[in-house]
Amino acid sequence: MEPSPWITRFGREIAPNGPVLDVACGGGRHARWFAARGHPVTAVDRDVAGVADLVGASGVEVVAHDLEDGSAWPFADRTFSAVVVTNYLHRPIVADLVRSVAGGGWLLYETFAEGNERYGRPANPDFLLRPGELLDAVRDELRVVAYEDVIVDEPRPAAVQRIAATRDHGRGEHHS
Repeated sequence: MEPSPWITRFGREIAPNGPVLDVACGGGRHARWFAARGHPVTAVDRDVAGVADLVGASGVEVVAHDLEDGSAWPFADRTFSAVVVTNYLHRPIVADLVRSVAGGGWLLYETFAEGNERYGRPANPDFLLRPGELLDAVRDELRVVAYEDVIVDEPRPAAVQRIAATRDHGRGEHHS
């Protein structure tokens, strides 16, 4: 599967060699895209079968972790040049995601929004962003560079919300 055009558009802004966290990475389309551009990548998911071929690859760390089991955020002592999330929403970790963005780093987030129930799954409101929810999540923490709450046709009709937001340098340290 091709990487999201939203992620590749803003992914080009990530500092060269800056570490990237791919959250709920699935098959690793974004982990692969960033790794191919020389970024050290940490790919995390409950089920890492989709990225099993990346285990042991240079510059790639694969972490099997259930982000929804109530355990502590596994990256609390690290920050990243980019935190990338697509097609995934677990509200209890959103603040952790924002805190994981290093100074000069980016949050690139794209997932389903209210209204998606008209087009199929997900239809459960627990997995659909409320209007302006991503904006609220980064308020007073990150500077919003781009935000959309739109209906898309590709890869299939869906209601999506997406944000590209950056932390000013000097806020948050850079660890890898």
